[in-house]
Amino acid sequence: MTDLTGVTCSHEGASLQGQLALPTTPGPHPAVMVMHNAHGLGPQVCDSARRLAQQGYVALATDMYGGGVFHAEPAAAGDSLGPLWKNPQLLRSRVVAWYELLKARPEVSAGRIAAVGYCFGGQCVLELARSSADVKAVVSFHGILTTSMPAQPGAVTAQVAVYTGAEDPYAPLGQVDDFRDEMQAAGAAWQIMSFGRCYHSFTDPHQSTTLPGLAYHPIADQVSWAGTLALLKAVLDNP
Repeated sequence: MTDLTGVTCSHEGASLQGQLALPTTPGPHPAVMVMHNAHGLGPQVCDSARRLAQQGYVALATDMYGGGVFHAEPAAAGDSLGPLWKNPQLLRSRVVAWYELLKARPEVSAGRIAAVGYCFGGQCVLELARSSADVKAVVSFHGILTTSMPAQPGAVTAQVAVYTGAEDPYAPLGQVDDFRDEMQAAGAAWQIMSFGRCYHSFTDPHQSTTLPGLAYHPIADQVSWAGTLALLKAVLDNP
């Protein structure tokens, strides 16, 4: 199993504790940020970072809350998530801070960086794209698509990929349409895949099906991951 190394990012008084996975071959390498869901820095993003490192990418599982916290119970996540949702500029600047930290690492080929995120992390990577950061691709898995700071024309340089469930209560089809319109107006390169009979958190096989609107979907999980690897190869693997 690929080892993880702790990485600290200081931002607005918070000590953020991420986890870094490195390829076995000498660098510099293209890199991918992996951004967590509302629960915090948990096993799903750490596993994704390891899988991406095995594909030859420097993979950084970021911490948006501080202290590398992970809330096993959804209700406990509110105190960590609330301040970021109430302050969209803080959320965006924190994502950018992680991007700048990753870009500056010696193992990383600075012009070849992408970001993927799950649920809340999907919202985070879309905010990175909206920020005009020089990121090659962002991928949102069942992410939050709404924003109070829409992308401006010409601002989005990344290839934007969104994988969403047609039955996701946190990204209903009307919001998917609004997001498409936002990207189109911004002149972005975008793709959206919506899976029918598919709910929120479809990539997480450990997700409890007792919560309404959440369920694992193995086909959506496998297809979205395969599509992500294909996109990363297309935009990152050629210097």
